[in-house]
Amino acid sequence: MGFLKNLIERINGNTIARNLILALCAIIVFFFVVTVLLNLFTRHGQHKTVPDFSGMTVTEAERAGHHGSLRIEVNDSLYVPTYEGGVILEQNPAPGAKVKSGRRIFVTVNSFKQKMVDIPYVTGYSLRQAKNNLEVAGLGIEKLVYRSDMATNNVLEERYDGKAVTAGSKMQAEIGSGITLIVGISEDAAPQAVPKVIGFPLKEAKSRLWEVGLNIGKISYGDGVNALNEKDARVYVQSPGQGRRVTLGTPVDLSITLDEKLVEKNSAASDKAACEEAARQAEEEERTEEAL
Repeated sequence: MGFLKNLIERINGNTIARNLILALCAIIVFFFVVTVLLNLFTRHGQHKTVPDFSGMTVTEAERAGHHGSLRIEVNDSLYVPTYEGGVILEQNPAPGAKVKSGRRIFVTVNSFKQKMVDIPYVTGYSLRQAKNNLEVAGLGIEKLVYRSDMATNNVLEERYDGKAVTAGSKMQAEIGSGITLIVGISEDAAPQAVPKVIGFPLKEAKSRLWEVGLNIGKISYGDGVNALNEKDARVYVQSPGQGRRVTLGTPVDLSITLDEKLVEKNSAASDKAACEEAARQAEEEERTEEAL
């Protein structure tokens, strides 16, 4: 006690030492207060496990997330006929994730019915223009039907559900529906090289094939691919393959997968096969010219 008393007296008698100790105490108190406030506002250590909200309505999800102080926020909607309208299809963060109390959980809800859109009149347009106009409207191509005409890839007629679409028909279709296009093809139309669609999402792969006058054949879905995650899948097999020359209107079969390594492997193999096919075609054309 005597030593502590003498130390205090010495410090009190030394202005510099007293100020240094007071400053040190102030710093310690400051950091203590900051730490307490940070823990209070960031809820440090108060992690909650995100429940699985799939299949619930938004009201049910809000009730289920109330105990963890989780906020449900709808950021998108889809229409999947196999699910009931109004139920949650997807969520972010995923079920089982550790989040802090008060975290917003973004959910995708299933619509009660598909949105209807006007079918644009594309007769007389080039195939590329017609495809673009349909896609802007939220539609696609059901089938390309080629008919003899002086202008190749000129849209001669369009149909939906068996009915002709005319300039004044004002027909509507569910968003995502396909429109049948009757397209012209001349007698001297050259074969079309199949573009590479391996590595592309299904929607984009279809668009690339339609643009060059090819139809969509059979679509095969890999393990785990469903209506909800289809947008994340990629084409890993196409037949006929990249670079093959086919007649306009030929259907191309596609297979999609969520396996990124499989996509990369098949993409490299497709490029190699396309190079070999190009070399073979060049040799064949050279022999033909020599024969002439």
